[in-house]
Amino acid sequence: MAEILIFELMPIMNAAAILPETIQIPSRFLKRMVQVDLFLPYSLENGGKVHLLLINDGQNLEEMGLGYLLNDLYANQKIHPVLCAGIYAGNDRKMEYGVAGETDYLGRGASAGLYTSFILEELLPELQLKFKGVSFIDKAFAGFSLGGLSALDIVWNHPAQFNRAGVFSGSLWWRSVDQDEPGYADDEHRIMQQQVRNGEYIPGLKFFFQCGNKDETKDRNGNGIIDSVDDTLDLIKELKEKGYKDNDIYYLEFPEGKHDIPTWSKAMPFFLEWSWGKDIETGRS
Repeated sequence: MAEILIFELMPIMNAAAILPETIQIPSRFLKRMVQVDLFLPYSLENGGKVHLLLINDGQNLEEMGLGYLLNDLYANQKIHPVLCAGIYAGNDRKMEYGVAGETDYLGRGASAGLYTSFILEELLPELQLKFKGVSFIDKAFAGFSLGGLSALDIVWNHPAQFNRAGVFSGSLWWRSVDQDEPGYADDEHRIMQQQVRNGEYIPGLKFFFQCGNKDETKDRNGNGIIDSVDDTLDLIKELKEKGYKDNDIYYLEFPEGKHDIPTWSKAMPFFLEWSWGKDIETGRS
């Protein structure tokens, strides 16, 4: 079983914020100007090395307090330098986010392929151009709710570019058939679970999942576990059956966690430390 950690939500104390630098990227794929907020680590200089984290729904990161979270982690020497890029969602968020190549039963996610092209062919080259001489040690992608599904889809299908996904309250219910239809079946119609089941094991990929027991109230199979937790655990099961091990997967569950920004703010440090924490004893980086 994947590593399962259950924590009570606790307040985070911070003194100062790392303020983002904003860039605008005119996307030929999305036909819009895409705003990206860059949270630069203090040590980032030309010729240096840094981890790169892309984050969907960048418009919510100020409310999440990401700058404060990062400052706290750096001040306490808990993580290695990470360049965080918060990508603002467009007005067609439910079309741009999703699973590339397959829409859900309502046709949502129709532009997910274009969004993937923006990430790979426009955003990543722009960041490399902006930070000339800086080496990205690795690249990760994270997101919340539907943005978490989008991040996971992009990482899973582009392992040459990304090696880690952070999925917070992910929309892993995303399905090709309405659950109220007579022929609906979890094992057949949840899109991301099917992608993993039909995909290949790629060494080096790692996955972080967070859920809250108050993410929602729905329980379609009547097993006493809310759907968001069930869908996430089923996705983890598919990953395990594909060949991923305990140290490849981190599952974090908040008993009082909700489907909201304050909950994801509490979960973000766990993801950052798991991904790029400083471990003096093992030398892990």
